[in-house]
Amino acid sequence: MKHTIKKISRVFLPTLLGLFLFGSIASAHVEVTPKTSTTGEEETYTVKVPSEKDVPTTKFTIKIPSGLDFDSFEPLAGWNFTTQKGSDGKVTSITFETTGQGILPDQFQRFVFVAKNPDKATKAAWDAYQYYKDGSVVEWTGDQGSETPHSITNIVSDTAVDQTTKQDVKQNTVSTSTGTSSLPLIISVLSALLSIVAIFLGVRKK
Repeated sequence: MKHTIKKISRVFLPTLLGLFLFGSIASAHVEVTPKTSTTGEEETYTVKVPSEKDVPTTKFTIKIPSGLDFDSFEPLAGWNFTTQKGSDGKVTSITFETTGQGILPDQFQRFVFVAKNPDKATKAAWDAYQYYKDGSVVEWTGDQGSETPHSITNIVSDTAVDQTTKQDVKQNTVSTSTGTSSLPLIISVLSALLSIVAIFLGVRKK
């Protein structure tokens, strides 16, 4: 019996650990929200910056995608704010630099700013640069699916937003129905697991 338990552990534990680690890595990207916004709108953007190393993040720079006009930022205690402008006087990038400890390992920080969207639909790619205390820099400039992808906001017309909203409501309705109908299946699975535990305890007593 002990041999069987060891075999099961060797099969399932690595799988569970792999899923956990994959989920942690997948969720640890720099991310700009909202993911969808409307043309011509003054949008409040929030960028979430996780610190993935054993040293703090001390500075963060994000480029303003072409066609968007930076407007203002939300002050954040412990961080200085600066901008860089192009020859036309428009802000091309914004930088937050810590005056304290920065973003410590296993922590994240949100930075908030306002920008006006272009009048035409586009995909806004947010190239960003994360600076660590040890001097290393992570460039979040890759395509989707890469190790360090840039975040993307789909800027669409009002009509497209309405269609997306309707589709989301429909999907949520289907998900709710599916969740309700799956309750008997969940109960059956739990019953089967309890039965297996009971059999295991019975064999162990013998």
